[in-house]
Amino acid sequence: MSAMERIYQIDQMLGNRAFVTRSELEERLGISWATLKRDIAYMRDRLHAPLIFDRNLGGYRFEKAGQRIGPQYELPGLWFSAEEIHALLTMQHLLSNLDTGGLLGPQIQPLLARLTGLLGTADNPAEEVQRRIRIQTVGAREFHLDHFQAVGSALLRRKRLVIRYHARGTDEVTEREVSPQRLNHYRDNWYLDAWCHLRDGLRAFSVDAIEHAEILDKKAKDVANKRLDEMLGSGYGVFSGDQITWAVLRFTPERARWVASERWHRNQKGKTLEDGSYELQVPYADDRELIMDIMKYGSDCEVIAPEALKDRVAAEFESGLARYRK
Repeated sequence: MSAMERIYQIDQMLGNRAFVTRSELEERLGISWATLKRDIAYMRDRLHAPLIFDRNLGGYRFEKAGQRIGPQYELPGLWFSAEEIHALLTMQHLLSNLDTGGLLGPQIQPLLARLTGLLGTADNPAEEVQRRIRIQTVGAREFHLDHFQAVGSALLRRKRLVIRYHARGTDEVTEREVSPQRLNHYRDNWYLDAWCHLRDGLRAFSVDAIEHAEILDKKAKDVANKRLDEMLGSGYGVFSGDQITWAVLRFTPERARWVASERWHRNQKGKTLEDGSYELQVPYADDRELIMDIMKYGSDCEVIAPEALKDRVAAEFESGLARYRK
């Protein structure tokens, strides 16, 4: 019998009776006094069970009198699904990376404690789950916590921001007044979707490239979700644009076994061809990020259409080979 199964039986026994003696619990569960003490401590500390030993009755019972302060007692399911474990670990990972010792520390710590408690309500303790399951961050860039806090505050309060932004592509630093619309966590990095009053259009800003952020006492311009998705969500990656082109990519049979299960874009189309290769179609407005993903597959990925994308990828490969030969 697993630890969680024993806890369910203890809960059932205490719920059906006024009290239960130690000997009754040990006999029913077939465990030692040391194991029973650990189970009781787990119910109290991790599940917040109002479980007490009543000396007058000579047994254990649930305290039902008075108003309970703090987290409520609730038995979890016997296990978490793969999706639930991933969601909990991802939330814990994101919160941890917001620097618990910084400005948001007091707000984040209770959430982290609660997540740790939830992870530990499965058959294995939280420490074992975290040791056995890891979420590794690759390519995440550091950002200033105070800037992140200003962005988040302005976003929720619907206020405008003045930001000093470093565009890495052009290596230019500009000052922008923006109306924040939403925050996206994409490929382990944070992006702010906002209306840029300087450019008079929607833009996606890397939060880590914001060098200064100041909240203005001016109401933010609101953009409809449909328009946001059309401009910032319809194309491939984080680059914006409303002129959508469809890329047709073909992967070798060897690589097809992986790509067929991957999600490149929410509107992608894919099919397995007669020779075992895989054809993937994805929409894009700006080809920069798409080209980077195509190139990492090397000769296992062939651009079928459009011709402009095929030429761009070929030129990138030639440029890379030329640098390598040097």
